[in-house]
Amino acid sequence: MNTVLSKDVQREFLERGFTRRSLGRIAAVITAGAALPFYNEPAMAQLSAVRGIPPDAVKIDANENPLGPSKEAAEAIHAIVQKGGRYLYEETFGFTELLAEQEGVKAGYVRAFAGSSAPLHQAVLAFTSPDKPFVTGDPGYEAGERAAEFIGAKVMRVPLMKDRAYAHNVKAMAAASPNAGLIYICNPNNPSATLTPKEDIEWLVENKSKGTIIMIDEAYIHIAGAPMMSYLVAQDKDVIILRTFSKIYGMAGLRAGAAIARPDLLQKLSNYSSGALPVTGMAAATASLKAKDLVPTRRKIMGDTRNDLMAFLDKHNFKYVPSFSNCIMIDVGKPGQEVQMAMRQEKVYIGRVWKSWPTHVRVSIGTPEEMAKFKTAFLKVMA
Repeated sequence: MNTVLSKDVQREFLERGFTRRSLGRIAAVITAGAALPFYNEPAMAQLSAVRGIPPDAVKIDANENPLGPSKEAAEAIHAIVQKGGRYLYEETFGFTELLAEQEGVKAGYVRAFAGSSAPLHQAVLAFTSPDKPFVTGDPGYEAGERAAEFIGAKVMRVPLMKDRAYAHNVKAMAAASPNAGLIYICNPNNPSATLTPKEDIEWLVENKSKGTIIMIDEAYIHIAGAPMMSYLVAQDKDVIILRTFSKIYGMAGLRAGAAIARPDLLQKLSNYSSGALPVTGMAAATASLKAKDLVPTRRKIMGDTRNDLMAFLDKHNFKYVPSFSNCIMIDVGKPGQEVQMAMRQEKVYIGRVWKSWPTHVRVSIGTPEEMAKFKTAFLKVMA
């Protein structure tokens, strides 16, 4: 532990309310980065999976994009792979500068990561403690809260608002703790695939406690076509935006992402990571950003398939939460795990179940052919 946490860093964590017993786990998080299996993005994605999935099975359990990387991204990977023996930091510099330009922020306001798990975990390390809670929506993406629990920080879960299309209850989140370290908003939310209005997020940023950081995870924002909140970063607010190329860009296995925030906030994240990023991911991400019409074209493809699924559910009188993302929560009226296991018998692998919504299952949006197989299996299982 001493080689990972200097005496000054250990002192800083102890002053924030952590115990010496917690320091070992904190060191484990720093050492493992985004690879610690307790709460990382791949682990979250694989909670619904098992080994030995039949090759002809339908896999719609992990919010992956079946379209994969774009043609432009694939060409960039092929072009750079022979140079993979070098670190090629310039690929990362080019990526961050282009993303900053497109987001309307200064170049120093973007830091690249291999996906968005690492900056989420590092924000938990930087801003939460036993006395500075991690506040999140419920149900929500669990990686942040699991990281907080693992290191001994307090977690506060605030139910989504059923009477407002399951948006985050920003007023309740702001009131959850006067000492909140990090308030986490996933928008669109995972797993509910619902949107929190721009005005609500703006209210939260203006009315949160002094010293509290607002983290807005926009992993699915391109799919929804909803307003992006990076202008709040340009205004130097206490906001960190997360970006990932795992979703609409189809690069879940290639690992590219970024945090967008003021340099002082990014510096606090960078205290817990270092090293070069995969050149394939950086080159593919840059090519994806440059690809004309990629986002609107994919948004329409995914949206058409999602809307067809919702029409199917309406036709057969199944209850569900209207989706703005690439997944949908379906209320099966009984323990969700039962339906999940029964669907596997039909070679259709759907997503996991959240404790707060025990009768809902999360179904990712696949190709039209995959969703046709889902419909057949779902009608059989639910008969």
